[in-house]
Amino acid sequence: MGGFHESRARHVMPVILLALLAGCIPQSQSADPSYGPPPISYERQSIDDDVRSPATAPPAWQARPVSATAQTIGAGSYVVEPGDTLRGIADRTGAGSEAIARANGLTAPFVIRAGQRLAIPAGRYHLVRAGETGIAIARAYGVDWSRIISANDLSEPYTLRVGMRVLIPGGPQTVAERAAAFRLDVDDIVTGGEPALATNQRPAKPTSSPVRVLPSSAALAEPARLRGAFAWPLRGNIVARFGPGASGERYNGIKIAAPLGTPILAAADGVVAYAGNEVANLGGLVILKHGDGWTTVYGHASQLLVQRGQAVKKGQTIATSGDSGLADRPELHFEMRKGRTPVDPLGQLPPR
Repeated sequence: MGGFHESRARHVMPVILLALLAGCIPQSQSADPSYGPPPISYERQSIDDDVRSPATAPPAWQARPVSATAQTIGAGSYVVEPGDTLRGIADRTGAGSEAIARANGLTAPFVIRAGQRLAIPAGRYHLVRAGETGIAIARAYGVDWSRIISANDLSEPYTLRVGMRVLIPGGPQTVAERAAAFRLDVDDIVTGGEPALATNQRPAKPTSSPVRVLPSSAALAEPARLRGAFAWPLRGNIVARFGPGASGERYNGIKIAAPLGTPILAAADGVVAYAGNEVANLGGLVILKHGDGWTTVYGHASQLLVQRGQAVKKGQTIATSGDSGLADRPELHFEMRKGRTPVDPLGQLPPR
């Protein structure tokens, strides 16, 4: 009996060793289509349903919560002393250096002279801290981010810097009023979704791997230039077109009907600026930035196959079509934007 067990062990042990060794050998990424993190799936939701979020780090726009601690100051004046800087004057008075510059007609490089009297504009000023985003600031005060852009004369790429004092338009509100006023949309993500940068800090470079996820607290470097022409993200029947709808509403993109699970392709080389489902009417959503101010938007997805901060190539599958959000059938909501301005995709895509 003992000989039987020894003989069996001699045959079994090599099999066990081979299995163990096989588990240690790295597998080819191309050999396994499921390589990388599992895709995020979204079921169809109404705007009143609880919005499901993937079990990952918080989105970049809310990686650091913002407290409504803005300082309200009255209008006044300040006489420049030797050695003063515009930022130092802002720190002393509580106003934003950019607001002071605008109020006094100062332009870059913002030279000031000892003895010069500067007008200090009144207002509520929020001190931007590391990791805070424009959207999170807007949410904290119940003010549309677009109003903050206008009040502070921000321009593309709408970068916030740590230590900057942002003018908050409107008056104080209760917590309930602030919550009721907050509505996240595509424009918010495109223009106010990146965390603030410290002085002399550079945005993080995109990652080429879906496994290496960019920290949500890191600002993302987008391409400087658009490479090549745009391509169709999906083939199917166009069921809604850009512009005014039958009931007078304006549609900022096109809708393309397609079977559930159809691959959605990147329309051009770019970087993933957002992947999530927090814009309730669009459900599963990917936003790509391509350089030269161009952005593309892909909504109603059933699965998201990319991560924020990931570099993608034209024609790469980034999601699959679905009926998430307020879609009433499997389809793709597709937008193109130049800066903040929606552009008709049919004028940018090749003829079908």
